Order: sequence, then C-alpha cells, then structure tokens
Amino acid sequence: MTNVENSINYIEFPMTDPEAVIMFYETVFGWTFQRWGDDYISFNGAEVEGGFNRQADVNTGRSGALVILYTNNLEKKLDQIKVAGGTIVEDIYAFPGGRRFHFTDPSGNELAVWSEKG
Repeated sequence: MTNVENSINYIEFPMTDPEAVIMFYETVFGWTFQRWGDDYISFNGAEVEGGFNRQADVNTGRSGALVILYTNNLEKKLDQIKVAGGTIVEDIYAFPGGRRFHFTDPSGNELAVWSEKG
C-alpha cells in the first residue's frame, strides 16, 4: 500500500458472509483476497486496497458515500453481478459523461458501476 498524504488509501466494507463476498468479488471483478482470521478479509486488485469486516452489529447498505467502480462493458458487468448473486437496485441509466447502475453485494453493501458513453 502506498501512503500518500491526504489520499484515500483504504476502503472497508461490512460483511455478513466471508465466503459469499470472496466468491462474488473474485468472480465479477477479479479481486484477490487474504484472510485475517474469521472476521476480516482484505482485497487487492481494485486500484485501492480495502477489506471486509464482519462485526456483531454489522450495518450494510448505502452509508452516504457511494463507491463507484469502472468497467468498459456495462451490460456485461451487470449480467456478471446478477449471475454471481448480486442484486441490481438501480438499472442502467445515463448521466452527464456516461452511464451507470447500482447493485448490492451478498452482504447488502450498495455500490455502483459506471462506463463512459458509447
């Protein structure tokens, strides 16, 4: 991990099922994982490092900040998310500069995926 002053250098999500999270993000986004005990896994491959933390009082869903991932093929990524067990909560829509959709992962965390117009 590169530590750059005033940068976002780690993102942590809550999780309910480590196995489901690993399978989902490996399948859809190609991320790799390292286990740190039963309740924590870290990931690599997202251009920012992060982890998933299983806590007794897990609070999933949309927190206010929205993590948005990029893809070259929005329709293909949407299909991959559905097949891997994610739920589409906002279908593909256009915005100035591109198109995107929102989904929840197996733990209920809401993220989005975007692509440029075209």
